[in-house]
Amino acid sequence: MQDLSRERCFNHALREAVARCPECGRYFCRECVTEHEGRVVCSACLRKLAKLSLGERAGLTVLLELILSLGGMLLAWMFFYYVGLALLRLPDSFHEGSLWRTAWSVLR
Repeated sequence: MQDLSRERCFNHALREAVARCPECGRYFCRECVTEHEGRVVCSACLRKLAKLSLGERAGLTVLLELILSLGGMLLAWMFFYYVGLALLRLPDSFHEGSLWRTAWSVLR
């Protein structure tokens, strides 16, 4: 195994390497690596990992969004349907205003 202190960054030849990407095996300086899921990877490998994880989840995500959208529309429809039924069941006296008359307004 080679000594890390002798290696140079793949992108910046004048900079000393601080990490080796486990995906591609190249050495990189501090600015060229980032942590992803507990591992230090280079930006090129991070893009590949992001595309893979996005592609794997894309079908499931679309299906989940569709189910949630339909569920939300069904919930809104049920709410307004039952509010409408409740309004239809109110007695006519409620709509005429006689239900709201109080004793002090009758004395006038």
